[in-house]
Amino acid sequence: MSDEQRTEEGEAVTALVLDVFRLNGRLQLAGDRLVSELGLTSARWQILGAIAYADRPETVAWHARTMGVHRQGVQRIVNELNSEGVVEFQPNPHHKRAHLVVLTRKGEKLYEAAIARQIPWVNELSEGLSSDDIATAQNVIGHLKTRLEEASLRQDQSSTQS
Repeated sequence: MSDEQRTEEGEAVTALVLDVFRLNGRLQLAGDRLVSELGLTSARWQILGAIAYADRPETVAWHARTMGVHRQGVQRIVNELNSEGVVEFQPNPHHKRAHLVVLTRKGEKLYEAAIARQIPWVNELSEGLSSDDIATAQNVIGHLKTRLEEASLRQDQSSTQS
């Protein structure tokens, strides 16, 4: 076992990470319940949101990177959504095989129905929280996310140089 000890901040971040893991699990369960009657899961809803919020049509790989998940999982769900007529693939002028993914009209309506359920839920969830507290939490999470992305990029660069 290592003699190295966590700093006070390292202990705090460890506790925060564990809480974020637990929060993520609870958010997924709550999301599944919220949109199950629409034929969605949290994972499918998250992907619809990524597509809906993108500034322009993007590839599955881009969405996976943005979401911080594996491309294969996103591809599987996007293929299911495509077979159900919720999303469609469009030609990508920059790549022959990596098509762009867009919502169909059916997908737009499905996403809008999910958001209609999410609004009262999130408003109730946020009761009693101040905008400043929420901004502080976003700042800390954003900072940690950036550090993880930078570390991943350095690791990817070092593995390609070996």
